[in-house]
Amino acid sequence: MDMVLKDNGFMSVFIDMLRELPCLWEIKHPHYKNQAKRKAALVQLCEIVKQVIPTADINYLKKLIGGLRSTYLRERKKVLDSQRSVAADDIYVPRMWYYDRLHFLAGQTEPRPSLSSLPSTLPSPPAEASDAQPGPSRPHVEEPRLSQGSLSQEVAGPSRLADLQVIPPPRKEKVARGGVP
Repeated sequence: MDMVLKDNGFMSVFIDMLRELPCLWEIKHPHYKNQAKRKAALVQLCEIVKQVIPTADINYLKKLIGGLRSTYLRERKKVLDSQRSVAADDIYVPRMWYYDRLHFLAGQTEPRPSLSSLPSTLPSPPAEASDAQPGPSRPHVEEPRLSQGSLSQEVAGPSRLADLQVIPPPRKEKVARGGVP
């Protein structure tokens, strides 16, 4: 695949053909999720690639397109990160000669929103039932309240840990080599 990427004429034609088949790269295209349409587009692209690489097949094309996309994304990230930096003189210049030709992929490569397992906001305490709310109401139950004095008596009281007995695990007897203990 490296030899193909160095052939400027072939890569220019390949990228132009890929741009003309948006069902292979445009995620909002109506045929992007249609596997039959995508396969037909890959077969069409494969016919052109076979003129240069006779052993090319659909899997080869998928790897080639994926490689182009990931390389473009990596270079684009470097460019964007360097533009955000403080020094304007340090703007990264992409090393790929076909970087500018792949700009049509720019809007298609946005990361998916993350699915966090944490709630975005803290849950609010449940509202108490009132006469205005429909549904069954709960009877009010008086909960016991502890005073500072009752807490200090419980803390200062005798410990119950001394009452617990810890039973050691049974000892294993060593078995002699003859099999008799």
